[in-house]
This record gives sequence, C-alpha cells and structure tokens, in this order.
Amino acid sequence: MESFESQLNIFGEPLMVCSAQPLTGFYRDGCCNTGPMDTGTHTVCAVMTLEFLDFTKKQGNDLSTPLAHYQFPGLKPGDKWCLCVNRWKEAFDAGVAPKVVLEATHEKTLEVVTMQQLIDHAVDHASGV
Repeated sequence: MESFESQLNIFGEPLMVCSAQPLTGFYRDGCCNTGPMDTGTHTVCAVMTLEFLDFTKKQGNDLSTPLAHYQFPGLKPGDKWCLCVNRWKEAFDAGVAPKVVLEATHEKTLEVVTMQQLIDHAVDHASGV
C-alpha cells in the first residue's frame, strides 16, 4: 500500500474525503488518492448525475449497475465518486460533466484540466450541491 500522507487537492491543501458511502477511490479509502498503480488517474471527486451516468455507460464504463463480485453497489445521481480525470474531461467536452468537490479533487487533475474548468463545475463539499 502506498503512503497518502502528502496527497494534496487542487489548492495545494490536504486532500479531503470524497465519499465513504459509497466507498470510493482507486484504493477504496474514500479519497481520490493516486499513485503509480492508478493508471486511470481516479482523481476527480464528482457528484453523479443521470446525464453523466448515461454518458459514461455509452462510453463503455457502466457505473450505475451493481457488481456484487467487486462489492460495487452501482452509482445513482447524487453519489460522490472518484472519476478518472480523462473521463471527466470527455464529459466536459461533451457538455455533460458532473459537478466537482474541489477540496476532495487531487492536484494531479490539473495536469489534464484547468483550475477554471473545475471551479466552473464546483459544488460545496458538505452538501454536494
């Protein structure tokens, strides 16, 4: 297991928890931590919408169907989830990007998308709206 002590959000501050229910993150620790094993770069803490769930399913990544053998409950609108930054960018380019919890989004996200793109899609961490 990799150490996450120094993982920072897009503001250079300690990365906040994205979601414990459902439990998210590449390492299933609730945070959008990343490391060498995370080849998909699951760094964007996003709030799911029906529009985005439909979009990603059409792209071949069905996040709404439960998969018991992976202990994956399936996501529904309103759930927070650590998305791959490239999928978020695809959704952004298609006009269906979900909202983002900035404090829980890893700084590595800024290697693919701009701070302004994220701010334009920001939600409040506590409420998710």
